Amino acid sequence: MPRIDFSHLSPQERLELAGDLLDSLDDAEVPLPAGMKAELDRRNASFPETRAQAVPWADVRARLRPRNA
Repeated sequence: MPRIDFSHLSPQERLELAGDLLDSLDDAEVPLPAGMKAELDRRNASFPETRAQAVPWADVRARLRPRNA
C-alpha cells in the first residue's frame, strides 16, 4: 500500500482522522500486547466495585472534542 502524505492537514484534522480510523475497527481487529491485555483484564475484573465512578465513553469523547467542531 502506498504511503499517504497527510502533512497538508492541520494537527486537529490529523487527530480527527486518526480517531475516525480507530473507530472504524472492531475490537477483534486490534491486536493487544500481552501486558496490556492483562491490565485490561485486571481492570475489568474490578469494574463492578468501581462502576459508580465510571463515565460513559460518549461523555468523555464529547468533553475531549471542541464544542464547535
